[in-house]
Amino acid sequence: MLLLAPGNQHDVTMAEELVRLAGPIARLIADKAYDTNKLRRFLAEQAIDAIIPSVARRKPLIPHDPLVYRQRNLIERMFGRLKDFRRIATRYDKLARNFLAGIILAAILIWSLN
Repeated sequence: MLLLAPGNQHDVTMAEELVRLAGPIARLIADKAYDTNKLRRFLAEQAIDAIIPSVARRKPLIPHDPLVYRQRNLIERMFGRLKDFRRIATRYDKLARNFLAGIILAAILIWSLN
C-alpha cells in the first residue's frame, strides 16, 4: 500500500490511514518518529502491538521488543533500493500521480530482479 503525502507533512500523519487500508495486522514496527500518544492510542484500540522505541524525552520510556524491531531493516533497505533511482530520490516529477507511478515502476523492477 502506498499513499503519497505532501513533502512538508510528517509521515506520522498518514499512519492511521495506512493502518486502516492495510487490513488486519497484528503489529506495527516503526521508528522513533512514530512515537506519538495519538498513534499509540489508535493502535491499542485496533488491538495492534506497537513495536516503536520511545523518544528520549518520553518519561517513562515505553518498552518495545528489540528482536522484532530488527526486522524493520528490511523496509529500510527497500527504501534504500528505491532511492537508487535518481528520479525518485530527487523527486523530479511535479505531479503526484507521475511520482507515484515512478515509484511503482521502480518497485516492480526491483521485485522482478530479485
